[in-house]
Amino acid sequence: MNRLKVFVIHLLAVALMAAPLTVVRVSAQAPVKGDYPMDRTVLPIAEPNYPYETQLDARNAKAPPRFEIKAPKGAPNVIIFLIDDIGFGHSSAFGGLIPMPTLDKVASQGLKYNRFHTTALCSPTRVAMLTGRNHHSNNAGMIMEVATAFPGQTGVRPQSVTPMAEILRQNGYSTAAFGKYHETAPWEVSVSGPFDRWPTRSGFDKFYGFIGGETNQFAPLVFDGTVKAEIPYDPNYHFTTDMTNQAIRWIRSQQSLTPDRPFFTYFATGATHAPHHVPADWIAKFKGKFDGGWDKYREEVFARQKKMGIIPQDAKLAPKPEAIKDWDKLSADEKRLFARQMEVFAAFAAHTDNEIGRVVKAIEDMGEIDNTLIMYQVGDNGSSAEGGMNGMFNEMTYFNSVAETVPDMLKNIDKWGGPETYPHMSAGWAVAGNTPFMWTKQVASNFGGTRNPIVISWPARIKDKGGIRSQFQHVTDLAPTVLEAAGIPEPKTVNGVKQTPMEGVSMVYTFDDAKAKGRHTTQYFEILGNRAIYHDGWVAATVHKAPWEAAPRRGLAEDIWELYNVDVDFSEANDLAASNPAKLKEMQAIFMKEAEKYRVLPLDDRSIERFDPATA
Repeated sequence: MNRLKVFVIHLLAVALMAAPLTVVRVSAQAPVKGDYPMDRTVLPIAEPNYPYETQLDARNAKAPPRFEIKAPKGAPNVIIFLIDDIGFGHSSAFGGLIPMPTLDKVASQGLKYNRFHTTALCSPTRVAMLTGRNHHSNNAGMIMEVATAFPGQTGVRPQSVTPMAEILRQNGYSTAAFGKYHETAPWEVSVSGPFDRWPTRSGFDKFYGFIGGETNQFAPLVFDGTVKAEIPYDPNYHFTTDMTNQAIRWIRSQQSLTPDRPFFTYFATGATHAPHHVPADWIAKFKGKFDGGWDKYREEVFARQKKMGIIPQDAKLAPKPEAIKDWDKLSADEKRLFARQMEVFAAFAAHTDNEIGRVVKAIEDMGEIDNTLIMYQVGDNGSSAEGGMNGMFNEMTYFNSVAETVPDMLKNIDKWGGPETYPHMSAGWAVAGNTPFMWTKQVASNFGGTRNPIVISWPARIKDKGGIRSQFQHVTDLAPTVLEAAGIPEPKTVNGVKQTPMEGVSMVYTFDDAKAKGRHTTQYFEILGNRAIYHDGWVAATVHKAPWEAAPRRGLAEDIWELYNVDVDFSEANDLAASNPAKLKEMQAIFMKEAEKYRVLPLDDRSIERFDPATA
């Protein structure tokens, strides 16, 4: 093998000498010496009087200098764990009633962020996280399946927006993505491609997962790179376990073969997005745990959040949306069905955290945990109310406007969560999971849709173990954080293409100072006409349409706006719009300025209609 390797290297060297030398451009890293531009050459440009160009015999020639891109010294491994469709008030680490011991453990070694925000929807959050730019800057104003021709909505990431995986890869990192990758336009998901926006053309050396918003966890459609993978016939098969095995195998191989290269792993589970598919033994652990209902859940979690310091002591529990019934007014059948739905969801979340724990343990076993930057993001949006008021035995009925009845679903209650089902839970549980906030996924105008917990751990660097950080942060801040932690400047050009500057702000400044002044001072939010603007501690927002509503409440120009001073009103419980109209008008003007700047306009409040290609 060694002789073969030497022979191959020799052939490559001969080919390089015989062919015109190509200058390859890569993203910048900390300069070796002097003042280098943001792009650097991998190989020196050959001068005509180099000895090796005139010598007949290679034995007498001087070898050209070798230049190898390496990650900056001490650059950490980076791993991002991302759970789908889970709320602020679900996990035990943030006061919730679902035990997630891995999240608890990572939090005890690092920092909890209680004012971190997403976009309120899957694809938009993911592209924003991986690029450091707002979702409309990525042309992902909505999920990829409902892209339109309008700027900001096309579903096609521009070349001027390079994902951080590609920046890291070109700066000496090994990179891999596992699980959900909901960032490729559906018309590009075929053997014909193009594959430019598949993971392996977006900076990831390795990809194992599914392309799209969801998959059957017992029988998923999985790709290895761009090739459909064959799933083993195993009655105990579950995709989260499979992707975990794949991730551990890749990390171990990477560390074994190239221990000098740091790794970047993006581990994005299909859980806890519907369908809620969980091994039966995990579901059994939660039997009877939620019989008290969602109102009791909200009250108990709210109290726990205060006790743990997750929310301020003077915070108020925001009211439920009017459409959500009080638990004590439900029928016995409704209570029995809805309690089972939450048992399955909780099992799904706990099972996922357990699999993430296996990845963390593998990194510990390799002795890499101290210099590994872990970002454990609990949700790409708030908990999902797309199950409607009753939940769903088959989640696909949501996209076909079919309402399932409680009596029909009760016939299959014992199968709920198993391979014969494709289920989702009632909207009441989604609201409860977003405690202490009012709304849910899709509602970008409320923290219930956009505020998600994140835990950041880096034992070699973060010393305030178990600390809480309350600066306003946004999902666009993760990419700049990773680059600063790695010591890699943001590139001005990549592969010859001028880059749009990142719109997020690095969070590294919060690592050492809990009281540091926040640096992300303005942020717009918009999904399906639901919109808000944050600026210097204030939020102006309007709820244009709820997830369970068939049509918008009113025209976009007639929307009713709310105003909150979120520096003192953590849960957006005290609307100041009537008492401070001047501030509201000021905030609305800021929203329009940001909307024009980031290609948010024109607003499009259509949802299911946009699945029709002719309409789109």
